[in-house]
Amino acid sequence: MNINNASTTLNALLSALPIFWLIAGLGFFRLAAWKVCLAGLFLSLALAASFHLMPVSLALMAAADGAAFALAPILWVVLAAFFSYNITTRTGAADEIKKLLSGLSDDRRIQALIIAWGFGSFMEGVAGFGTAVAVPAALLISMGFEPFKAAMICLLANTIAVPFGVIGLPVSTLVKVTEMPMAEVTLAIIKQLSHFVVLTPFLIVTTTGGALGALKGVWLPTLAAGVSFGLTQAAVVIFIGPELPAILSSMVSVLSIIICLKLRPPRHLWRFADDEPLRTGQGTPITVNAQLKAWSPYLLLLFMALMSSPLFPKFRAVLDLVSTSITIYDQPGAKPHEVLWLTTPGSLVFLSAIIGGLIQKASPAMMLRLLLTTAKQLKYTALTIISIVAMAKVLGYSGMIMSVATAVAGAAGSFYPLCAPFLGALGTFLTGSDTSSAILFGPLQKAVALRTAVDPAWIVAANSSGACIGKLISPQSMAIAAMAAGLTGREGAMLSAALRYALPLLAAAGLYIWLMA
Repeated sequence: MNINNASTTLNALLSALPIFWLIAGLGFFRLAAWKVCLAGLFLSLALAASFHLMPVSLALMAAADGAAFALAPILWVVLAAFFSYNITTRTGAADEIKKLLSGLSDDRRIQALIIAWGFGSFMEGVAGFGTAVAVPAALLISMGFEPFKAAMICLLANTIAVPFGVIGLPVSTLVKVTEMPMAEVTLAIIKQLSHFVVLTPFLIVTTTGGALGALKGVWLPTLAAGVSFGLTQAAVVIFIGPELPAILSSMVSVLSIIICLKLRPPRHLWRFADDEPLRTGQGTPITVNAQLKAWSPYLLLLFMALMSSPLFPKFRAVLDLVSTSITIYDQPGAKPHEVLWLTTPGSLVFLSAIIGGLIQKASPAMMLRLLLTTAKQLKYTALTIISIVAMAKVLGYSGMIMSVATAVAGAAGSFYPLCAPFLGALGTFLTGSDTSSAILFGPLQKAVALRTAVDPAWIVAANSSGACIGKLISPQSMAIAAMAAGLTGREGAMLSAALRYALPLLAAAGLYIWLMA
């Protein structure tokens, strides 16, 4: 499927046109994501059918194969995640969660750690897709944080947990599209992120205080937040699997912060200059019963994810019997599209949302209305995801990704590992999702690794490691943060501020991945 008498470079440039279009449409022209991705899909179909001589029928089958994968499991879990969040908000459970989190400390630095880092990582683990930025940012603003600062803190926090977010969907997708061993890829991700998981809480505290001096008096809980998160994440990946690292690590991290505060509380409460004086003795009390109701969807999800994990292989095997397998693209190199309905993340989130909603006194009629409302809210998001996944399948099946991989491998040579995380970050920048970045660039990363004689698991993992840093500068993340903070129109200023963090982090990641490759 190569262009007749064309050079490898020209072939690669033509094959990369859909990717260049995504960069231009989103990064320069600032067009709506669904318009850019839909146009990118049509462009990839045109290139596949013309320059790569792919029959139109096969190109359409490739797009349909991608659309099916986008619907389940990806869109299924997106719908379930926002449905769960809407129920929690409508029943008032979100207010109870806020009451608990804000009551743990009056120190603004600790509040940022607990809500943006701890609760934000938990939300990424159970829901993802923007909720990990929107919900914590709204909480911080309601507690008196300046909106721009709250948005930046939550964008910073929404990085490390991303590869294992949404009950492991990004890394599971990466492993599936690259056909790499799960254990090798997840362990490589843990190694690559080990430094950043400790660094990020320090960045959150210094951003909150505006200077390095903000660490005075809280360096111990800040250190404990990162170290406990990293150690727990590694242990869960090794002994349980990719479904629970973000969830359990966030819980252990918050617990570690609380223990440090009990053992060594800061001598002086750090507050913003314009904060109102603290008032005591006001507000409704926190009760165990109200908190259990508020957290019930997440507790149920944790229980169901644990029961369906590899820790209980016989139970998992029974659940996996309920599955659907269809073959859409039937050419060499393709696999049937299979959905394990009872263990896919979307089903777990959806079921926990319904049971939790009933516990929170939501009527079936209310939940049905919220489900319809949620579906309407996500119509453009759905079109974006379907388009980008379908485009990625067309790029892969037509040979365009391999053409780009050949050119990149030839140009970068032994220095390619230095570039690998930047490519993962580019995928998240373009699509707003580590999962979509995996679909878009995961196969290319593997192809280049094989051509440059580098461990493919290490380079495939680099795509996810870079993608989690790229989440910090994703236009989609910026839009969600701006919407939650009431800063719509200031996304450009947020991007400029985020780049000051993202570019050095990506450079450090690239250097480390190259040295260890």
